Amino acid sequence: MNRRSILNISAITALGLVLLPGGVIAQQKTMKEQIVGSWTYVSADTVAPDGKRAPTFGPNPSGLTIFGSDGHYVSFVVRADVPKFASDSRSAGTPEENKAVVQGGIATFGRYAINEADHTLTLNIERSSFPNWNGTEQRRPITLTADELKYVVPVASGGGGRGEVTLKRVK
Repeated sequence: MNRRSILNISAITALGLVLLPGGVIAQQKTMKEQIVGSWTYVSADTVAPDGKRAPTFGPNPSGLTIFGSDGHYVSFVVRADVPKFASDSRSAGTPEENKAVVQGGIATFGRYAINEADHTLTLNIERSSFPNWNGTEQRRPITLTADELKYVVPVASGGGGRGEVTLKRVK
């Protein structure tokens, strides 16, 4: 074989590795590359110090978290059963309706970073529907597979322990 034939075969082989799903090169994505995309909520639990679990946003939380390739994120989760306002006006809710909304969901946005070495996600929260989180940085241990992302919120926004969240990749 001459040198040109060997180079052509090498180039075709390399291209095949890149294009093959689950190929050698495809499996070497960083966590930062793997996390990019849209994720829906599977569960969001508050775990008390004694280990007791409670669904923070009910048994079927509804929400979306999007991690952009530019390092920005947005996240929103809400109880599926938050009641409608009788007045049909967001600014005219009763105290009970307003309480149900505040306790029934949370939204945040800002920037994020991944630490590959210790498998953590750091959120730099610019704004949150829970104002105590505005301008804070939260480091969260994560477990990431192709279609599932799990992370721990060290101090749950509702108090009473830590948060444990499971998300599923949107396809």
